[in-house]
Amino acid sequence: MKIRVNVKQMGKRKPSVEERLCEIAGHPASVRELIEAVVTSEVEAYNHRLETAGECVREDAFPREGELLKYLTREEIQDQAGKGKISFGAVYGEKPAELKAAIDNAVQSFEDGIYRIFLDGEPLKELEGPVQVTEEGVFTFVRLVMLAGRMW
Repeated sequence: MKIRVNVKQMGKRKPSVEERLCEIAGHPASVRELIEAVVTSEVEAYNHRLETAGECVREDAFPREGELLKYLTREEIQDQAGKGKISFGAVYGEKPAELKAAIDNAVQSFEDGIYRIFLDGEPLKELEGPVQVTEEGVFTFVRLVMLAGRMW
């Protein structure tokens, strides 16, 4: 099933949120199942990127046939600059993510109030609470930032 998720674009000077499709397995009935499905999808995508880091990730990715020196085109630089990071797409020394640990961390973080989930602007408050997952609904995951300092 594909769900729509609002994602903040990293590296933008102005706040920018874009909608993206996330492929999840099954039809989650609770917030916990939704978190597990989204984390599973993201961990699989991350681990796949690690596995293919040395291979051609996109049609024009490195290494190019017969290429001795790696380079980025002007368009690639501008596109990557808009995302906030310019690189050759290499992943250095990264370990694959462990699915069970990632799910446990995401569930614990939701319980601790580290992030909130909204469905069409309405907050999902209870971990075991029901959720109506449809392809038309838009989920927004918001990471809350703890502020340090004195209270007056």
